Amino acid sequence: MEPSRPSRPSTAFLDHASDGIRRRIREAESLGSKMTPGEDYPGQAMLWSTAALKAESLAVDLDRLLRDLHENPELAFEETYAQTRITQLLESQGFPVDLGVHGVDTSLRTEFSTPLYDAAIHPTVAIMAEYDALPGIGHACGHNVIAAAGVGAFLTAVAALKDSQVQGRLVLLGTPAEEGHSGKEYMIRGGMLEDIDVAIMIHPFSYDIASHAWIGRRTLRAVFEGVAAHASSQPFMGRNALDAASLAYQGLGLLRQQMPPSDRLHAAITDGGDRPSVIPQRAEMSIYVRSLYPDTLRDLSARVDEVLEGAALMAGVRVHKEWDIHPATLPIRNNQVLAHRWAVTQELRNRIALPAGVVPESLAASTDFGNVSQLVPGIHPMVKIAPSGVALHTEAFAAYAVGDEALRGAVDSVAGLAQVAVDVLADPSLAADAAAEFAAEGGQFSVAQGLGLWPEE
Repeated sequence: MEPSRPSRPSTAFLDHASDGIRRRIREAESLGSKMTPGEDYPGQAMLWSTAALKAESLAVDLDRLLRDLHENPELAFEETYAQTRITQLLESQGFPVDLGVHGVDTSLRTEFSTPLYDAAIHPTVAIMAEYDALPGIGHACGHNVIAAAGVGAFLTAVAALKDSQVQGRLVLLGTPAEEGHSGKEYMIRGGMLEDIDVAIMIHPFSYDIASHAWIGRRTLRAVFEGVAAHASSQPFMGRNALDAASLAYQGLGLLRQQMPPSDRLHAAITDGGDRPSVIPQRAEMSIYVRSLYPDTLRDLSARVDEVLEGAALMAGVRVHKEWDIHPATLPIRNNQVLAHRWAVTQELRNRIALPAGVVPESLAASTDFGNVSQLVPGIHPMVKIAPSGVALHTEAFAAYAVGDEALRGAVDSVAGLAQVAVDVLADPSLAADAAAEFAAEGGQFSVAQGLGLWPEE
């Protein structure tokens, strides 16, 4: 008899989702069409023109960088090659680079201040660049494109400012360890956002989106401790830790029936004993908890706690829970004022940056930029470099993260990020409106403080 094979998942749901996205794209009005580029403040047209020309002039350097990083992928906290390559490019353009800043060894920072910059009255914009990769499939999330876009946007914005009377400061931050970790949160705790007013970056995707949902994520390590016994001669003298882990796994599965559609739970039993003849004294689980808002993340975390405690009680064992082995990543708070300005920049480059809701929120992942966006106004738009529907974290997306479409996405992102950055510095009303929206949505929330949201507090 041939061994059984796993059934092939149906694509029916994704097919319907794609049909709906295509329909909403046809119906959606571009965010950018609601604004007239070049008329928001005196000198905007010249700044944008300079940025667009500079972005195109950097294409060869950007292509070289994104290809080089793609060919030399590095895991979180190990990105020494990427750090070196980015530093070389920046230094070749005359910018000194600080390495290992804000508490993370593979981070980097450089900045530019205009001649009359005064921190008390002029804003600071941070442009962020990621460059870590995934195990086994390399840059399947396109962080090589993010790195090229961030570095290029900094150089481009500086070039635009040098020919203007605008005053302000630009900071480029190389932020490692996003994949499976929370490098930005470590850097936040190391002072990364001190004196930063706005933070911006892009992420490659299979759609152009000005404002998309990114859900928060917490990690949990649960260890069940029971009593070992001979499984045959004296099973009644044991307390089975694997039973507790199995019950917890089933309990989480049943919990999914009562979860909001934007919540996600993933769990694996990573240790369940060594020999069938011995009742396991120890079992371990690794769990991801995700949700769309900080308070719903709190609620789901509390339910997970209850499931684990209940499973331990049923099996007669003890459970030790270690939440946030790496700091939690929060949901992104997209600043719509800045997202609208981004959409204008992309419309000029023949991209329609879709508003929120066109691509379903259920097609969402997590990122540590969420932690940044809860502390300062920020945007994290998506830039199309792959055919519609190609998923992140796949070999297919890794293939699209290098080549003509990846380069075009990087160049368009460089121009757009630079134009948004110089507008924040040049247009006091834009900066004020972005800050007012941020305040109206609750102001700062720090995952380091927790503010009583997490169950162990």
